[in-house]
Amino acid sequence: MKRISKTAGALGLVGLAVLCGPFALADDSKDSNWYVGGNLGQSRTTIDDARITSYLAGAGLGTSSIVDDNRGNSYKIFSGYQLNRNFALEAGYFDLGEFGYTATVPAGTRIGKIKLKGLNLDVVGSMPVSEKFSMLGRLGLNYAQAKDEFTSTGTVPAPTTPSPSKSALNYKAGMGLQYDFNKSLGMRAEAERYRIDDAVGNKGDINMFSLGLVYRFGETKPAPVQKAAPPPIVAAAPILVIVPVVKMQKYCSILDIQFEIKQDEIQREEKEKLAVVGTFMNKYPDTTAVIEGHSDNVGEHEYNIKLSQRRAQSVVSYLMDNFHISSTRLTAVGYGNTRPIADNSTREGQQMNRRINAVIACAKDVAGLKVSPARVTMAMEVDFDPYKSEIEPQYYDGLHEVANFMRVNPTVTATVEGHAAKSVGIGADRTQLTSAQSMQISSRRAQKVVDYMVVTEGITRSRLSAEAYGRTRRVAYGTSLEGQQENRRVNIIFNYPPK
Repeated sequence: MKRISKTAGALGLVGLAVLCGPFALADDSKDSNWYVGGNLGQSRTTIDDARITSYLAGAGLGTSSIVDDNRGNSYKIFSGYQLNRNFALEAGYFDLGEFGYTATVPAGTRIGKIKLKGLNLDVVGSMPVSEKFSMLGRLGLNYAQAKDEFTSTGTVPAPTTPSPSKSALNYKAGMGLQYDFNKSLGMRAEAERYRIDDAVGNKGDINMFSLGLVYRFGETKPAPVQKAAPPPIVAAAPILVIVPVVKMQKYCSILDIQFEIKQDEIQREEKEKLAVVGTFMNKYPDTTAVIEGHSDNVGEHEYNIKLSQRRAQSVVSYLMDNFHISSTRLTAVGYGNTRPIADNSTREGQQMNRRINAVIACAKDVAGLKVSPARVTMAMEVDFDPYKSEIEPQYYDGLHEVANFMRVNPTVTATVEGHAAKSVGIGADRTQLTSAQSMQISSRRAQKVVDYMVVTEGITRSRLSAEAYGRTRRVAYGTSLEGQQENRRVNIIFNYPPK
């Protein structure tokens, strides 16, 4: 009959999800990973007229003209399962339509037609490029049935086998774009190539261009959770279930003290700034403060960590001794040279990086304070179940609010701090976690939130950083389930660029 000709090049599968790094984790934010859909479109090919002419010449028939029908109406229906955020397995049925030719010879005509339909199984990769749009790439197998039909008019002899058919397994590939109207319904535009065997020994390619819809099951938006304090304990003997609440807080950075090289003593002119912190904390006795110590990049990393810790501790000691603030309200943390705010290649930049900062809970009334806050930072606290790193639905709205804030403030970055408890359970059921286990769990939690912000909310990954603290920053004793719940958390803290 004909040869479905090969067109130049090949539609390669776009390596989409590989760009997202090693954390292609299952998307636990979905109620179901199953989806269905369908596409309508047009299929196209190039018919090999030279081969048809040669075939007819071999039968003693000279060809005066050939008219090709190389386009057909096509459709497909499919069902898929989302393996993780970036990969899905998809199976479907396709109908590529009908193609043919009419060859005119001196004694009449020879007409050939082919119909193609079959089944496919694909691996589909996706990569979000914005909050709504995603790029798609697919590679898979198709099992297609080709039904040929040959007829003649005039005195042209009828073919020996007028209706041959054949089924064969071949590859298929494609790429496209998806636009999500919401979490349940999306629209796809796709271009696919099907490798096909016809019924008379030829191979070729059919290109399908289509538009369709995809529906995901169980994608309902969770109802917003009302803020409440403290989290209630629901009795379900013999197990206590802790119901988490969404916590949003605002923090102020109201201190900026710079140090001389390799020094950790507080200078006289900086004590007025410390008086601001002392006044603030005495005025608001429920507040706590994290005193952050930082250094430049001169010297060994370990030395800078210890130096910045001593600087932070000297401020804590000064506040305790001179303003009688309880040690339980103050925490000293040394970051060394890991969080520079200026260029360490200049003397001025190094001076700015040798600093102390105090991060405390904000209050609306700051009357009587001589130093205004350097920045206001909103932090979101996310609680987790024991051993787990999945984000619960009640935090979706809060994470969306965080993402909206970052979109409105494009210079702001965010640090996602992961934390873990020291133990799980109470009494005879209590299990002690090692430092390595706690650190691993907290790292997964922080990275999980970063991945959610990138994949679901479309925030650029370079604006997000994940830090794991394991059990080193517990905020409660782990002797109760409530305390353990408070220690299993992620804090999202906004970072403002230096002025």
